[in-house]
Amino acid sequence: MSRPPLHALQGFVAAARSGNITRAAESMHLTVSALSHQVRALEKRLGEPLLQRHARGVVPTPAGRRLLEQVAPHLEAIAQALQPWPARRGHVLTLSVTPTMASAWLVPRLGDFLRLHPQVEFSLLSSEQLVDFHAEPHVDAAMRVGHGRWPGVVAEPLLEEWLVPMASPALIARMRDEGRTRLADWPLLGDPDGEWERWFELAGEAPPARYVAVFDDSESHHRAALDGVGVALGRVTRAKLLLDAGQLVALSPHRLQTPWRHYLVYPSRTADHPGFLAFREWVHAQAAGHTRQTTPEPATTPADGTRGRDIRG
Repeated sequence: MSRPPLHALQGFVAAARSGNITRAAESMHLTVSALSHQVRALEKRLGEPLLQRHARGVVPTPAGRRLLEQVAPHLEAIAQALQPWPARRGHVLTLSVTPTMASAWLVPRLGDFLRLHPQVEFSLLSSEQLVDFHAEPHVDAAMRVGHGRWPGVVAEPLLEEWLVPMASPALIARMRDEGRTRLADWPLLGDPDGEWERWFELAGEAPPARYVAVFDDSESHHRAALDGVGVALGRVTRAKLLLDAGQLVALSPHRLQTPWRHYLVYPSRTADHPGFLAFREWVHAQAAGHTRQTTPEPATTPADGTRGRDIRG
């Protein structure tokens, strides 16, 4: 005997359980004619009727009830086993991004991608957690910042990251009114990674004795600078929109390049995903444009002791 007709068995189970060929066909995304043909083919194969038709729908015959009892549990077990691997749809793209990167960089640009690729149904998951592509098979790709050496995935560099002191116009005006000429004398927002010390070394200046506050996430760090709490050693990529709008002002030409980058990360199964391929090409182009706009000219340290004059007015 040839292999069992699984589609016909699924159609028969759906019809027997619903008692209605039309509803069963709709649940399987089939026409009524196609489902009826499958059931008739199954009845012919088994040599006896499985469904009894009547005015209100269908009911299983005795043979149909026996088949339903024997087959339905196995079909349910197959469906349960396949749950971690949902049907893949090439036009649906699910991307995991940190909240900061989503709001500051990706979302403001996303309209352009959706305009160019209206066929792509884009799903954005905002999370600080690294995605586990094996445990979360519905996620196609991610944008992450780090060293890029994550096992079991492809990590393509998108953006380098630079740090620069930045503050609100209100804080700058207050510090100038108070006659503070050294950045180390301004209220500085400390960072948990000690990057300020590296920046002061780059700028050739002495670091402060203390910081007014320390934040363990970049969102709060930038928010505090925006509210005038102090000077942040801000991420240029994260703060570009705020800098462009004048809500934050860069205080020095000295930019510190970080050892980490922003990456597009994806598992091998995503490599031929049509929606992802469109997004991959687009996001690399966007990253290249951003890099051209934000990569600083080599900063020089004047020998006449005039470092930091841009913050002194």
